[in-house]
Amino acid sequence: MSAPSFTAGQTPRRTTHRAPAPRRAARRQHSVTRPRRSTVLTLLMGLTAIYALLPLAWLVINATKTQKGLFDSFGLWFSGDFALWDNISQTLTYDDGIFVRWFLNTLLYVVVGAGGATFLAVLGGYGLAKFDFAGKRAVFATVIGAVAVPATALAVPTFLMFSKMGLTNTPWAVIIPSLISPFGLYLMWVFAAEAIPTELLEAARVDGSGELRTFFQVALPLLTPGIVTVLLFTMVQTWNNYFLPLIMIKNPDWYPLTLGLNAWNQQASTAGGQPVFNLVITGSLLTIVPLIVAFLLLQRYWQSGLAAGSVKG
Repeated sequence: MSAPSFTAGQTPRRTTHRAPAPRRAARRQHSVTRPRRSTVLTLLMGLTAIYALLPLAWLVINATKTQKGLFDSFGLWFSGDFALWDNISQTLTYDDGIFVRWFLNTLLYVVVGAGGATFLAVLGGYGLAKFDFAGKRAVFATVIGAVAVPATALAVPTFLMFSKMGLTNTPWAVIIPSLISPFGLYLMWVFAAEAIPTELLEAARVDGSGELRTFFQVALPLLTPGIVTVLLFTMVQTWNNYFLPLIMIKNPDWYPLTLGLNAWNQQASTAGGQPVFNLVITGSLLTIVPLIVAFLLLQRYWQSGLAAGSVKG
């Protein structure tokens, strides 16, 4: 092999061999609008959705069946006779329309109980978040402790206290305990501390606004997402309340829907009782309709309320 020859005055040209640039792995940029996809999470969420929607599908399908069709057909498919409208008519008129009375009772407990609990939580949360006073730490510890105590543990003491006051077997035995919502108070406390700038309140006071006017015209509009969130929580809790009315109310005329439907379900096992399982299922379907409508109408405020304060600039 001969060496390369160069003439005089000619400088050898340096030949450089550049190594090929390593290929950069194509990385997908993920963002809020282009989230990362995961097959495992997709399957997990699919199973969760099926688990959550299967009882609702069973309820809707079986509300279309007659009493005989409930036992002669598969539970997750329709029978030959479509009896939904007839079942709704029978549910609303059975036993002199007692279902409508139970529905109005539940509406009363929700409007007065859950509405009052939300109003008290807003007032208390705003006061705890924006005013300093002696014993504030003790109030905070009390509220946190009350959130941790299950309502079932307080049922018997509450019953004994209301029995001494002569309020059992009256609507007040359900409404007054529903007015207390430690979780709603804590949620409004945290939300008010983040959503209302203290400087804004001071500016309103400098302009001569009183405390009530400052609260209703300045603070309350800023608290709307938190108010809706607390209202939804307390409304669902009161609407589904079963144990407290069970120990407080003996008169069927003051039953909420939860107790009334359970009474219809149990009359099949009593001597001489008429089984009305088709009415129990149809009544259960009618019971959840107002909750679904409320969630669909208020979900925008609810989501913004839950996300408030999660990201700080």
